This record gives sequence, structure tokens and C-alpha cells, in this order.
Amino acid sequence: MLLHRLYLNLRCKQARRDLSDPYQMHATLCRAFSPPDQKCPAGEFLWRLEPETDSEGNPRILVQSRSMPDWFRIGIPNWFLQEPDPAINLCERLGLAKLETERKFRYRLRANPSVCSKGKRLGLFKREDQISWFSRKGELHGFTFETIHLSQESMTRGERNNGGIISVFSVLFDGVLKVKDPEKFRQVVDSGIGHGKALGLGLLSVIPVS
Repeated sequence: MLLHRLYLNLRCKQARRDLSDPYQMHATLCRAFSPPDQKCPAGEFLWRLEPETDSEGNPRILVQSRSMPDWFRIGIPNWFLQEPDPAINLCERLGLAKLETERKFRYRLRANPSVCSKGKRLGLFKREDQISWFSRKGELHGFTFETIHLSQESMTRGERNNGGIISVFSVLFDGVLKVKDPEKFRQVVDSGIGHGKALGLGLLSVIPVS
């Protein structure tokens, strides 16, 4: 697993378009992971637009991938504000190969807390329901949370190439979690949580608590 930090140039029209439409952002990022004549491999990467910017207000994108991207294939002049930071090997940085139970991490996740009802996916708008959703995901994926902070509730919208509109409710989760099943936890760090991954949702970012 590789982590990449990208800073986008707000003076670039295409960058502003991608920042306003997460579906188009995903399509742009896909170019770095597949040749033009091939479809981007499913589950190849996760990404998230961070709420924090740099000192001049420039946005930052986190991308977590299974392979090394070729950023030059994005092919949009001035899309990047600066050269992407060197990739971080998360397996080494997080010590995932030797992960033990009870290990604590700070986490961040922008996700779609939801349930299925009569074939439709419905967003969970009450705080207690969102917390219960995250708790269930923790049980499923080998962790429990010790603290949780919910913020930035919003409707994430994107436009497909055929003109169809995608609309997904999202919430930003922050706090401290504890590992209960190392293997399940490694898998969820790799594959993400929940739906809407093509809209920049699902990336579970973790930092060890010393």
C-alpha cells in the first residue's frame, strides 16, 4: 500500500472542475493507474479531498494505491501545484506486517453511513445512527473506536459521463481506534469502508498513537 499527497493548482480550470465534481476527480486520477485504452483496475486506489489546505489555501488530495502511479499520464498542464510528494510505504510506516491486537491509531474516514431498505440505499442523518453504523463497521473489520468526532455532513454529488447525477450523503469521522483483529484490520486499510469510493469516500487513514 502506497500513500501519495497531491496539491492541486486552483488556477487550473480542470483542477477546479475536478475539485467541484468528485466523480470527475476519480476519472482524472484513474489516468495515472491505467493506459488510455484500458479500464482502471477495480479497487486499485482510494482517495480523499482533505478539509485542511496549505498556508495559501491550496487543496490537498490523499491517494492510497496498490501500485505506483504514473502521474504524467494525467496529462493536464498545471493540474498539480507542485510535484507530488514521494510515495509512503504504508505497510512499513504503520508496521502492518507485525500488527498486534490492542494497537491504537488515530483515524480519519469520510464515508457514506447508510442502510439498504427495499432495494434503496438510504443515508443515516442522526448522529446516534452514524455512530452505530461506524461501530458495526468496526466489528466487521477488526477494530473498535475509543473516541469519535463527526463533522462536515454533506451531500457529495458527481456527474457521470452520460450526464447522470450521483448523489451520496457523507460524513467525516475522526478519533482514536483500537485493533482487535490484525488481519481484518489490514484488509480494511487496503480496501476501505462503505460505498461511494468513486466519489472520494471510504479511505481509512490511520496514524499510530505513541
